[in-house]
Amino acid sequence: MFDHVLSLIRGEAAPPTSGDGLKLAVAALLVETARMDDTFDAAERGVILRLLGARFGLDAAAANRLLTAAERAEAGASDLFRFTKALSEALTSAERIGLIEMMWEVAFADGAPDPEEDALLRRVAGLIGVDDHDRGEAKRRVMARLGRSAAG
Repeated sequence: MFDHVLSLIRGEAAPPTSGDGLKLAVAALLVETARMDDTFDAAERGVILRLLGARFGLDAAAANRLLTAAERAEAGASDLFRFTKALSEALTSAERIGLIEMMWEVAFADGAPDPEEDALLRRVAGLIGVDDHDRGEAKRRVMARLGRSAAG
């Protein structure tokens, strides 16, 4: 499994449509969201670890390993298509919307999302087949969970 993850990081293999490759693709998009504002702070890292643990049933050590692999994969990726293609093909509509919610949670982890994070969410949503309405509703649900008003 680790050899396959390394080949994904180096761009030598496309993410598979199930299992570890999908986990890595989700985690890499969460890392990309955190890095969009040029910082990847402890709050964002904590949110990502919590989301990965909850979404994939991972303990803290496994979530940390996945996050570490995702950081390497995201840093070595020239574009998002490697990650989004596999996800758009393998996930149901509800799961893709759930991914957008996860990304919004990361974007809100260090305060209000900045324009780069918003643009990333818009781009990823389009690539995985989540329309503007569902992307906006996902944002509103996350804001409600976080106790945030529409003003920020």
